[in-house]
Amino acid sequence: MAFFREHWRSFRAVMTASDISFLLLRLSTILGGYIWLLAAPLSTADAAELLRSLIVFFFYSLFLYLLIYLRARAIRQVYALSLILDLLFIYWMVHLQNSFANSFFLGYYLLVALHSFYFGMAFGLLAACLATVLYSLNFLPFAHQVHWTELGIRVSFLFLIALPLGFISRRMQRDKERIEELNRQLADSLESLERMQDKMVRSEKLLALGRLTADIAHEIRNPLSALGGLNRRMLKTLPPDSRERRYAETIAREVVRLEAILRDIVALTMVGEHLRRGDINAVIREAVAYARNICMEDERVRLVENYTPDLPRVYLEPDQLQQVMGQLVCNAVDAIEGEGVITISTGTRFRNEILWVTVTVHDTGPGIPAEQMERLFEPFFSTKRSEQVTGLGLAIVHKIMEDHRGFIEVKSGEGVEGTRFTLYFPYQPEEEDGRKPCWEYLQCGIESDPSRTCPAYPYFGRICWAIAGTLCEGKVTGTFAEKTHNCRQCPVFQEMWRECRPDDGEPLCPRLLGERPGKAGGKNGDAAEATADGTDIIRTRKDRHAPAEGQDMETTGQR
Repeated sequence: MAFFREHWRSFRAVMTASDISFLLLRLSTILGGYIWLLAAPLSTADAAELLRSLIVFFFYSLFLYLLIYLRARAIRQVYALSLILDLLFIYWMVHLQNSFANSFFLGYYLLVALHSFYFGMAFGLLAACLATVLYSLNFLPFAHQVHWTELGIRVSFLFLIALPLGFISRRMQRDKERIEELNRQLADSLESLERMQDKMVRSEKLLALGRLTADIAHEIRNPLSALGGLNRRMLKTLPPDSRERRYAETIAREVVRLEAILRDIVALTMVGEHLRRGDINAVIREAVAYARNICMEDERVRLVENYTPDLPRVYLEPDQLQQVMGQLVCNAVDAIEGEGVITISTGTRFRNEILWVTVTVHDTGPGIPAEQMERLFEPFFSTKRSEQVTGLGLAIVHKIMEDHRGFIEVKSGEGVEGTRFTLYFPYQPEEEDGRKPCWEYLQCGIESDPSRTCPAYPYFGRICWAIAGTLCEGKVTGTFAEKTHNCRQCPVFQEMWRECRPDDGEPLCPRLLGERPGKAGGKNGDAAEATADGTDIIRTRKDRHAPAEGQDMETTGQR
């Protein structure tokens, strides 16, 4: 039954209005022939011959539609075959009624019209030529009775039918393809708008939380400082073993904890540091060494480092990355129960039409439950129950990556052992730094208005579509992007890629892929990508946009 249901679905999918008209024509021919057989004054021999012809037509029509049912995708080839058989059937029907005035000659016109409309002008003219040959053969017995001009007029109408109907069919096909393309573009635009709306909702949610935490920090900092100072004075005057001293020590511990929360809140809400180009491998090595010292007190967890050499130099701030790696490594250590491995790796990945330098922290812990993934970067959200935990660690990591104009990708689930955090740092080719940036192209005035901010300014004016535009992972803030919702139409994007994508294919410029002569980065424009286990993958032009294997649960930490 499954076999028949599958073929029936395929059959229904290919049957358009034109195909239904072909089917109805065949049924009408069979029914009309039977009625004519009953009503027309035919001799016994002619009636028998007509009956045999209708039976043959019925079974070969049944065979054709059985072919279409079994091979639905070959419907046009079946129709092309049926044209020959249908023309022969009409030739035979004309031959049965031995008169130049018989009505079966009209069948030639009907077939030419249908096939011209269905297949187009070229096939319609072919059908007209075949019909002309058979029409002429039918005309031969009457050549002495009718002048040749009569045949010429009748044949010319075959071509006069094929030409306009074929032209109309071609125009309708082009209009149909245009409508389908517009529908695809509309669907893509709606999908893009839905993604942008989702990003904006998440961004506004985190922004509101950030404003709230900043207000809280401002309001409680001074009273907390006064409370801590008075409590320290009181501790100096209280007896060592008194109940009052125990109370004061508890107050002191809580004040220290609240001060830690305030420091994290300040880090979360402060404006990012100035970025400068640097070697990310060297920065990450130092940051990992720092994290090893503060988080790994025993040997139960092994730390593996794999760095892809000669990575492109990206904009970064070393002190902030030290804080990021310290937080991620400490979280990974806490997540591993018993013995385990934490792998630190670097590489590159082509995404959103630019090259990104990546840093991956992969642990072999139990993973993150699906219901916690969406809240992972919210301030004060934590699965730890320790009193020393503020719940701001990943929120700060998120903020720092936002300051770097990058984003975080988290994977946990089937195909990924434990949890994998991947940090994405945008790469703008160094030779592009001196060229005309997007704010000068679009004259948005961001460089002269200190009250406004844009993620692309001042470092990424040549790859703004992936930083602040419709191809970015976060909130769309670019001037052009907010108006058109399509950065591919922006003159900055078009100029950047014109020389690299002459045929709108994959990027061919080594400089945009971070490649330098004699350096790592793949062959023939392929970007090297380090996996979590340290091996290098060469992503070819065909699979750069393919999703990673094993992707089950995923969240992107970008506002």
